Amino acid sequence: MEQPPTFLALGDSCLVCKLQRTLYGLKKSPRTWFGRFNSVLIQFGMTRCEVDHSVFYFYSSSGKCIYLVVYVDDIVITGDDEPGIRQLKEHLSQQFHTKTLGPLKYFLGIEVAQFAFGIVINQC
Repeated sequence: MEQPPTFLALGDSCLVCKLQRTLYGLKKSPRTWFGRFNSVLIQFGMTRCEVDHSVFYFYSSSGKCIYLVVYVDDIVITGDDEPGIRQLKEHLSQQFHTKTLGPLKYFLGIEVAQFAFGIVINQC
């Protein structure tokens, strides 16, 4: 945490403010979290989609791609660059508390079934 720009204690730049309540529940907390998340992804080299700001992508020089979709605090990472996906997960885990839940099965009301011949998507 850093001192707010409007509060600067001269000579005590290492001091921070003690919060009287948690960040959750504040009106600006989702925007602040997404701003930080966005900067971490850009630091990794990903680009935010101009049409949908919750979609990020990365194309490697070898033609491989990584896509990341975020909805509130749920994230889906997919692509054909397995080493790149592992690096991205490691990069995210250094900045945030993350948990890998395995292959995608259900996201935003969409059921995803993965087979050797392809993917089947179903929405009830």
